[in-house]
Amino acid sequence: MKARLLHTDMEYLRKNWSGVKASAPTLEKKHRKYFLRFSYTEERELPEKEAAGQRICAVDLGLNSDAACSIMEADGTVCARKFINFADDKDRLWKVLDRIRKMCRDHGPKSTGGLWKYAVRCNEELSKKTAAAIVRFAEENHADVIVFEYLDMKGKIRGKRKMRLHMWKKRGVQKISTHMAHRKGMRISRVCAWKTSALAYDGSGKVERDKENHSICTFTNGKRYNSDLSASYNIGARYYIRELTKPMPATAWSVLEAKVPAVRSRSTCVYADLVRLHAVMLENGWTA
Repeated sequence: MKARLLHTDMEYLRKNWSGVKASAPTLEKKHRKYFLRFSYTEERELPEKEAAGQRICAVDLGLNSDAACSIMEADGTVCARKFINFADDKDRLWKVLDRIRKMCRDHGPKSTGGLWKYAVRCNEELSKKTAAAIVRFAEENHADVIVFEYLDMKGKIRGKRKMRLHMWKKRGVQKISTHMAHRKGMRISRVCAWKTSALAYDGSGKVERDKENHSICTFTNGKRYNSDLSASYNIGARYYIRELTKPMPATAWSVLEAKVPAVRSRSTCVYADLVRLHAVMLENGWTA
């Protein structure tokens, strides 16, 4: 069996993968066509840095915006922020899902096979774009680690946004980001996702989402803020709290627990706890 390759494909392989160890190409069938998949093995040495000297990119993946990213340092300084949102791609995907719902209601689920395939391809393209934008933003700001939430949704999803949640490619974005980040020399880490969006980053307690605009929330002290951005602060804070307290001896940990009780449970820590933790460490002359 002969396979004919385009000149542009060969130029792409020569330009981007020359000098990298190649594996034998595999033939695969996709969308009723046959393709050759070329695999390459590349070794990268990820730098080792202490937590106090790291700069991270904390990422909150959501449905309001594709991703809210914050560049943070160990003392709680937020150096840069960015909202990643491919509105055109999401609008196209939501319209396809609406058509699928209507066709299922009028003609049954067997009539939507082609539309589902198109929706899946749109979703995969959206995941690739989101992951590339996250890694690009982290690289531009010299981040050492990209921090995600550990998202493992189980059980039956209910409600009118059920179909959108089913199409939420949270794991796909993280998987693609992992490969891209490792090629750039950046590490990937994950933290507990429990109530990162439900707790205010300033430590004032639970937030209340706006009914009309879920991307905006109100803190208990009356402050209005972007809920995804607040969640990204909490994600970065939980990473630093874990990494800074992990090497501490028992005596220092007991003193820290007394002065910052919130660090006892990292699943409820917020950005304000990191700021207090850093102040106590400076006061006692501790270094990570």
